[in-house]
Amino acid sequence: MTAYPELGLYIDGEWIGTAGREKMAVLDPATGESLGDLPLAGAADLDRALEVADRGFRRWRDTAPEARATILLRTAALIRERIDALAEIATREQGKILAEAKGEGLAAAAMLEFQAGETVRIYGRILPRPAGMRSLVLHQPVGPVAAFCAWNFPLLNVVRKISPAIAAGCSIILKPSEETPGSAVAILKCFQDAGLPGDVAQILFGVPDMVSRHLLASPVTRKLSFTGSVPVGKHLARLAADSMMKTTMELGGHGPVLVFDDCDLERTLDTLVTHKFRNAGQVCVAPTRFYVQDGIYEAFAQGFAERTRKVKLGSGLDSGVQMGPLANPRRPEAIGELIEDARSAGARVLAGGSVIEGKGFFFEPTVIADVPLEARAMNEEPFGPLALMRPFGTIEEAIGQANRLPFGLAAYCFTENARRQNLLADAIEAGMVSINATRLTWPDAPFGGMKDSGFGSEDGPEGIAAHLTTKAVHIA
Repeated sequence: MTAYPELGLYIDGEWIGTAGREKMAVLDPATGESLGDLPLAGAADLDRALEVADRGFRRWRDTAPEARATILLRTAALIRERIDALAEIATREQGKILAEAKGEGLAAAAMLEFQAGETVRIYGRILPRPAGMRSLVLHQPVGPVAAFCAWNFPLLNVVRKISPAIAAGCSIILKPSEETPGSAVAILKCFQDAGLPGDVAQILFGVPDMVSRHLLASPVTRKLSFTGSVPVGKHLARLAADSMMKTTMELGGHGPVLVFDDCDLERTLDTLVTHKFRNAGQVCVAPTRFYVQDGIYEAFAQGFAERTRKVKLGSGLDSGVQMGPLANPRRPEAIGELIEDARSAGARVLAGGSVIEGKGFFFEPTVIADVPLEARAMNEEPFGPLALMRPFGTIEEAIGQANRLPFGLAAYCFTENARRQNLLADAIEAGMVSINATRLTWPDAPFGGMKDSGFGSEDGPEGIAAHLTTKAVHIA
């Protein structure tokens, strides 16, 4: 088994341990046992990181795009070389099955490779003017970035923050989740070994509110990038507003799924059950609210439940396991409360519905049919292995239900009717819509939401553009 990494802060190219600092235990969600102690940054650490990021930015912004691209490509190569060890670290501290963790790491490498190519395509333009005049539009790096990412994709989320920032010419201070620090440490060591200067990317762990207030109050910080819950995102956006810094917010979702009676039912079920319970449903773009046309509703619900009961639970490190534990001890209780609320409102539990007793933070994959709209689970993001089902009659009704909530991150539609596909693509209020498929993350495609699910995009050329500021220059 791969050794769990020694945890530390990374400031100015130096790894800093627990000596003289508060610390917290990192837990294995499959056993509840401690994997190691994580040092928490104090105010002096944050001040030092800000000073270093300011210095690093002033040097890095003048570094040739080709040199930045080379480091991104070297980092991608190291991730591919170390993928087995990286996947095992992510599984041990987050819980997802090993195959999913490996896929996540390879997606991170592909993202680095794409953005390496984009570093040399940060184009401006020349505007037509009378002879002897020039008007230029320049896109320049915005400055040091403060980035915060969630625990559910501990390898990919780290790359998703660091890669576009340094591709654009920015420095970055990253605060990954304190619940999955080993993955962040291992990824940053890939950047370090690829030759990234220590003053360009740094990682800090600490009390989240203290760290965010300190970094966002500094005049050094010129951009906020956040992945996490809607309430925390709104709180950070208010802090960022005091200095009018640029922001990218990738917040929570409550993914609607519209299943029409002309779909390929068996293929649709196979696709959706697998995707629903990926990472135990702890995915911001997870399909969650299943609206199924009347004629196939009962067949769909029973088919979904039948497949769900066959999902094998266990440690993500064990062969044959299809779903691991929830990430922390808070999640099983939260999912249980949502299920009991729905049950008391008249919903039918067709599969699962219970905590798995014993070591670790396991919860059965669960299917609930006939869920009333007033049930909490139909209005609050469950962020767990919970599939909610309701029937619909017309396309207008389905669209209305899909757009009912303030969330607008991801949506899924299953229909073979091409005219209907075009209508749904236009009408659904979500930053990402997938039709007859479930994959939404591609290196060249923007990733982001609308409404309460945030604003701005990560990934693709848009991810780098989010780290640039526009300047007009007029020369006579």
